[in-house]
Amino acid sequence: MSRIGKIPINIPSGVDVKIDNREISVKGPKGSMSMALVEGVEVKHKESQLSFSPIKEVKNSKALWGLQRTLINNLIIGVTNGFTKHLEINGVGYRAQVKGSDLVLNLGFSHDVNYKIPNGISITAEGQNQLTVSGIDKQKVGQVAAEIRSYRPPEPYKGKGVKYKDEFIVRKEGKKK
Repeated sequence: MSRIGKIPINIPSGVDVKIDNREISVKGPKGSMSMALVEGVEVKHKESQLSFSPIKEVKNSKALWGLQRTLINNLIIGVTNGFTKHLEINGVGYRAQVKGSDLVLNLGFSHDVNYKIPNGISITAEGQNQLTVSGIDKQKVGQVAAEIRSYRPPEPYKGKGVKYKDEFIVRKEGKKK
């Protein structure tokens, strides 16, 4: 039995959920999203709750039961509150700024790094070394934050680079004389 799959999802007021032919669509104050339902998991919509149960005939139904519940819960949270990731840029001369639909990063290279901001994602630069990536799709927000971090991951000796705000960098000791 899935511990996560057994928990029903309460639908907040102002959120509209529709299930049509193995597809679920969620509409809320921040936007609307939809996704295909996996085979083997039955979704029941009663009043202001969604409940999930595996279908016995399908082989992977118990494995996908909790996954389906979590994905739909992320849709509902995304259209009501949204998701954010905070990034920090550490290093002398390292900075970021948003110009139109591009993010311009100075990360110690001989050239600036121009990152095209995808649709559905908003990036704000608070100061020159703080970035906030936000949107309604959890996967897309995480992917954009990971792509920005991949341009200059934090290095262990001085801690220079792009890191998540709550990330801890294990520092190494330098050379001994």
